Amino acid sequence: MNAFLIDLDNKVGELARIAEAIAAKGVNITSVSGSTCGSGGSVAIVTGDEATTRTALKDVGCSFREVEATTTALRNQPGALATAARRLADGGVNIDALMLTGMQGNDIMVTFITGDPAKARNILSHSGSAAG
Repeated sequence: MNAFLIDLDNKVGELARIAEAIAAKGVNITSVSGSTCGSGGSVAIVTGDEATTRTALKDVGCSFREVEATTTALRNQPGALATAARRLADGGVNIDALMLTGMQGNDIMVTFITGDPAKARNILSHSGSAAG
């Protein structure tokens, strides 16, 4: 699964412009997170159709990166995210973004966007439910 990291200006309507462009192509956004800092910001999205999302973003002139995402289940308990983040940090993997992508039983599905998705996947897959 790939995620899109989209650079936006910190101004009224920017998220609406991007979401509308994707919706106009008939694509569903399945997960999103974002933030601003100063005059800029970014949003990370996962959609049901990567190729069409790519086209939609290009059509509206967005600056974006398409990156491989790593999803893992974290126990729904205090410290679960801290444990997963520490494991990635200890493995030398920087987290560029993260988003909640759903539930699986009592576990929370978290998608990490990192500079080294293969290494992140290896670290997180060897930890069971990443918070153990």
